[in-house]
Amino acid sequence: MQNISDIGEFGLIDHLTQDTKIYHTSTLKGIGDDAAVIAKNDTDCLLISTDLLVEGIHFDVVYTPLKHLGYKAVVVNVSDIVAMNGTATHITVALAISSKYTIEAMDELYKGIALACKKYKIDLVGGDTTSTPSGLVIAITVVGEAKKDKITHRHTAQKGDLICVTGDLGAAYIGLTLLEREKRVFMESPSIQPDFDGKSYPIQRQLKPDARIDMVEIFEELNLVPTAMIDISDGLASELFHLCKQSQVGCKIYEDKLPIDKTVYNTALEFNLDPTVCALNGGEDYELLFTVSQADYEKIKDNPDISVIGYVCDAEEGKKLITKSNSIHDLKAQGWDSFGQES
Repeated sequence: MQNISDIGEFGLIDHLTQDTKIYHTSTLKGIGDDAAVIAKNDTDCLLISTDLLVEGIHFDVVYTPLKHLGYKAVVVNVSDIVAMNGTATHITVALAISSKYTIEAMDELYKGIALACKKYKIDLVGGDTTSTPSGLVIAITVVGEAKKDKITHRHTAQKGDLICVTGDLGAAYIGLTLLEREKRVFMESPSIQPDFDGKSYPIQRQLKPDARIDMVEIFEELNLVPTAMIDISDGLASELFHLCKQSQVGCKIYEDKLPIDKTVYNTALEFNLDPTVCALNGGEDYELLFTVSQADYEKIKDNPDISVIGYVCDAEEGKKLITKSNSIHDLKAQGWDSFGQES
């Protein structure tokens, strides 16, 4: 008998879906990307994705307000659609609820869901509810749309492409580290108030992230379609591994090019953490990792929210991190895996 933890989340997905068959010609892309792609007609496609959030695995209600949790649950799904260069339009919400939760608590959760739907202009069109012996489980399915010629996959990066990320990295992980520290303090001394002075940015990035829907519009304005793209939910290094595996390529990443917010950098040092490790392996930033051809560099070079962090190479060259001291190391993927394994 083999334990699931021996192969991890993505190994389990590969194992369970290896014999999956496609029966409809309208299914242009099934399992293996941020969202499935279903053809509507010759030019338009539907995008479909599902994500689960499980109490005790993905969130802790000791420090996660339910309103924020509802909002974040939608963001997680919208981000998958954005990673395909599409626009989210509809969601369904399924809940498994234990007896510890009240009607008022569920009202708060749905206020957060409603706020996200309003921000991203998404219709909530259905779902399901059931009971569970403990905790709370949130399952959201999102539907989006995109033009067939604008959809971006994980498996289409090419040798020589530039590797880019949006925003900054590691903030959500530092936010989680701060919250976990204050939880420990609270458990020992409930009368002590949390100390988040000057740390609002990483806390916000953990509790109330946002999907990068602006990038879909920016790509359109720049007349640019990334050669490959994935959202950064499990950590930059893990997502690089996914992209390289799907595209059958390698990568070289430069440490000094990784975008890290100053507050995040300094807070990492306060916790005796390496800011680079936080940026590479933190997860839950919901930024975009994408590749573009070198010919498109001029289109992105002046955008302050896009960082070129490396380039795509042959698979035989491996996945490398070039440090600030110009030494070369094998890139390690130690991001989030819900079954407790390194990615």
